[in-house]
Amino acid sequence: MKVITEAILRDELRNTQPDTYYIPEGKLLSPAAREYLQQRKIKISKIKPNSAASPEPVSTPVPEMPTVQVAEGVKPKFVDYVTGAYYIEKPEHMTHLYGNVLVPKNHPRILFRGKLDSLQALVVLNQAMIAEGNCNEQLLRDLSNILGILREMMRCDVLDEEFRNEYIIGLSHVELRERSHDPMKFYKVKQMVLPDYTMGKEYALLNQLRTAVRECETSAASAFHIGGKYTRKDIIEELNRLSSALHIMMCKYLAGDYR
Repeated sequence: MKVITEAILRDELRNTQPDTYYIPEGKLLSPAAREYLQQRKIKISKIKPNSAASPEPVSTPVPEMPTVQVAEGVKPKFVDYVTGAYYIEKPEHMTHLYGNVLVPKNHPRILFRGKLDSLQALVVLNQAMIAEGNCNEQLLRDLSNILGILREMMRCDVLDEEFRNEYIIGLSHVELRERSHDPMKFYKVKQMVLPDYTMGKEYALLNQLRTAVRECETSAASAFHIGGKYTRKDIIEELNRLSSALHIMMCKYLAGDYR
């Protein structure tokens, strides 16, 4: 099934403002494309199967977006995500959202990516600190699994691809929920034991990662909250599962599974 990306929509709808965008049969909108339509307050509808013809969007002309004046034969290299303006050179206060599409560096999507980048760096640093001691190799492998998921999440966001992942630290989403909500049943550990320095460095570092995942999840909720709805639920939900996975890892540590 072919995906309609935001870039395709921008090219298709340039200088028009349809009331409704009809998704052709056999195609689907990417999360970013859906967000783009919602920002422009364009309704979304699917074309009914076996329709005689694809309905044409009802369009009304809108003023052209501001463009940079360029010499004849010179093509602008960048486009503004918010205004649609063109740039020959990338302004210093802007950065790439994807491709040649730019946003200000304080755009919520960029702030989220910064949090996601920092979280990955923290995982690596904590792995290095844990590896200095006599730790169980399984703990490092589980952290490597967390890191790999975060890197794939970043890739999918930058490339505007759907994020898919079925397992975290060897557990399905259902198993994560069960163990996170009832650690006594699975690990003989009370739920969310408050950290204390006497529990060890590894436990403190795992708790630090759990809180960092929560901060990243909050940032994602802000970045993908458009018009009262949330786009990229695939990313938001996975961050929620990752915080559950870190909680489970803390329980496993207290249960002695990582020693």
